[in-house]
Amino acid sequence: MTDLDLTALPGITLADDEPVFTAPWEAQAFAMAVNLHQNGAFSWQEWAEALSHEIHSGEERDYYQHWLHALERIVTAKSLSSEADLAQRKADWHAAAAATPHGDPILLSAAKP
Repeated sequence: MTDLDLTALPGITLADDEPVFTAPWEAQAFAMAVNLHQNGAFSWQEWAEALSHEIHSGEERDYYQHWLHALERIVTAKSLSSEADLAQRKADWHAAAAATPHGDPILLSAAKP
């Protein structure tokens, strides 16, 4: 999957050297962080520091919630996105989820009237 040493990440569960995900969004957040790193948006050391900061923030979250918060923090710090844009995207997803019948895939277009 990647040439990165994932064992260096605190709290990650691996099976056969691959991360274990319990929900699709976890895999997507993982893939976004790896892709941004591989495309030069930030170094792996910067990512590890951002994730460590979130893990040690005192907030009660599961591992991939820490991962997502670290991703949000680093993309805003690197001006890859703004907090306002992230907030709007979250609102769009919540609206789309509310408008989507149970069992159907959630599409952002469902949030639009």
